[in-house]
Amino acid sequence: MTPHTSTRNYLVRAFLILVLSGISNGQHLADPNFKPRVEHPAFEKTSPRLMFDEAHNNFHTSTSRYKPFADLLMNDGYRLVVNRQPFTRKTLDSFKLLVIVNALGDDIDEADAEKPAFTDEECTVVHDWVRSGGALLLIADPGPFAKSEANLAKQFGVEMSGNVTQDPANCAEEFRPSMILYSNDNHLLLEHPITSGRSAQEKLSRVVVFSGQSLKGPQDGVGFLKLADSARDVNQGSDGAATATNPARGTTQGLALKIGNGRVVVLAEADMLSALLGDPPETEPIGMNYPSIDNKQLTLNVMHWLSGLLK
Repeated sequence: MTPHTSTRNYLVRAFLILVLSGISNGQHLADPNFKPRVEHPAFEKTSPRLMFDEAHNNFHTSTSRYKPFADLLMNDGYRLVVNRQPFTRKTLDSFKLLVIVNALGDDIDEADAEKPAFTDEECTVVHDWVRSGGALLLIADPGPFAKSEANLAKQFGVEMSGNVTQDPANCAEEFRPSMILYSNDNHLLLEHPITSGRSAQEKLSRVVVFSGQSLKGPQDGVGFLKLADSARDVNQGSDGAATATNPARGTTQGLALKIGNGRVVVLAEADMLSALLGDPPETEPIGMNYPSIDNKQLTLNVMHWLSGLLK
C-alpha cells in the first residue's frame, strides 16, 4: 500500500466514523487559541497519576482532539501518562485515575469498528480496580464508539443508546436539536458535587453537550445532566438520515456513580470536554471554547470529583 493510499483510507475512515456518530463532517481540530489556564491549580504539591488510554484505537488522543483536555488537567496539577497497552491490574495499580475517550474495536476495517474495544478480561480488571478505589472517566460518542465501549459500561450497570439524542425544546442553537443546553433556568443541570464545585465560583450554570447519545444508569447513579421529557433518540441510517425516533425521557448525558471504594463518570459525547474548531471551515467553536458556557469548569469539576476533592 502506498503512503498516498494509506492517508486516503485514513481520511475515508475518519469521515465514515464522523457521519455514523452524527457529528459534523469537519475535521474538528484542537483550537490553538484556547487557553487551558487554571487560576488556582488543585494539585500544587502532589500530582495524581492519570492514565490516558490510547491503546484501543481511540479516536480522541492527548495530542490531537483531546489536547485541550490534557493541557487543562496538567495545568491543574495532574500527571498525565499515555497508555498504549492492554489494561492489566499491574499497570492500573500505580494510577489513581483512568480516562477512556472514544475507543473502537478497529480503526481500519469499518465492519469491525463496532466490535468491543476491550476484552472481557480487561473489563473485569477495570471493574475490580475501580471497586478497590480507582476512578474512571468513560466517554463515548454515538455510533460505533458507544457499541465498542458498551461491554465496559455494562460492568457498571450503564446502558448506552448509541443513537444521537435530540431535544428541540432545549437546544443551544436553533435548528441544531442535538446540541443540548443544560442550565439552571431549564432545570436540567441537577444538584451534585460535580455541578456545585468547591465554591460559588466553581458552580455550573450553563453546560452544552454537542451531538451526544443518551445514557441509562443503575438506581444509585446520579444523572447530573438530565434529559428533558422532550428529548428523543434518533435512529440513523448509514447515510445519516433519521429512520425512527424513541423517547429519551428518564435518561441522562452525564452520569456519576460510586462503585465500592471507587468512582465512575460516564459522559455521552467527547467534544464537551475539549476545545475544537469545526465547520465552516474550521472556525466554529465546539466544546470548552464555546461562548458563555461552563464546560471548562465542568471538566475540572468532573476530575475533582473523581479524584476525591469533591465529596
